[in-house]
Amino acid sequence: MTEHALSVVRAGALTSVQDEGRHGHAHLGVPRSGALDLPASRLANRLAGNAVGAAVLETTLDGCAVRPLRAVTLAVTGAPCAVTVDGRPAAWGAPVRAPSGALVEVGAAARGVRSYLAIAGGIDVEPVLGSRSTDLLSGLGPALLKDGAVLPLGRPEQACPYLDEAPAPGVPPELVLRVLPGPRADWFTADTPSVLARGRYRVSSASNRIGLRSEGPALRRAVEDELPSEGLVLGAVQVPPDGHPVVFLADHPTTGGYPVIGVVPESDLAGAAQAAPGTPLRFVLKRWA
Repeated sequence: MTEHALSVVRAGALTSVQDEGRHGHAHLGVPRSGALDLPASRLANRLAGNAVGAAVLETTLDGCAVRPLRAVTLAVTGAPCAVTVDGRPAAWGAPVRAPSGALVEVGAAARGVRSYLAIAGGIDVEPVLGSRSTDLLSGLGPALLKDGAVLPLGRPEQACPYLDEAPAPGVPPELVLRVLPGPRADWFTADTPSVLARGRYRVSSASNRIGLRSEGPALRRAVEDELPSEGLVLGAVQVPPDGHPVVFLADHPTTGGYPVIGVVPESDLAGAAQAAPGTPLRFVLKRWA
């Protein structure tokens, strides 16, 4: 077994390999995928001394535990959590040195949902269509982590990271998503903008990497015709028959047959990645007629 590897001791509820995603394949029906909280993933790579786009581990709610088979520099960002190396507390949001064979534990999220573990050299699994990301919708990329799995590591690009600390945004108590109208805003009743803007919504426990589902006032359609499947983009706000908006995230389908009332800018979606079930959700409408 190569020493440039990482042994998975505890995989956690849903831990996957993620990078910047696979771009340019939507016309083939392939979603972008990639880290849901891209700013947090990029910061973890900077702290670990990696180049932009190196693959990291994305944990969900309850963290994970791994054992590097060589001495490594690592960093944990995203949802704040406890970090330990062989049972000793280590820094969150800063470079950490772990000796060969040490047990590195990323604890449960104290706030938020997803934490990111970057290791110098990156997770060096085989790319698929130019990305090492796990895509839950299409099944492309490496499988979700399992206990006992061994992941290859790349070779570090430098002896030590050039960044020893950096500010990271906290997890807000309320998720605020801006919404640009269209392309099917005219399929809804005239009072829909008011209902969406003033409604008391919450993040549903049914949310996942495909989409953030909401609970709250239902939106009513003015047009009841069937809509042929059409292209979907990252951040699209689709309204299924129950009337509760769904904000599509990184593993979203590339086409859909329910009307899209608007689109959330990509810059707002990192907050959606960290919004735990029950988080208050507010939609802010931009340039709505």
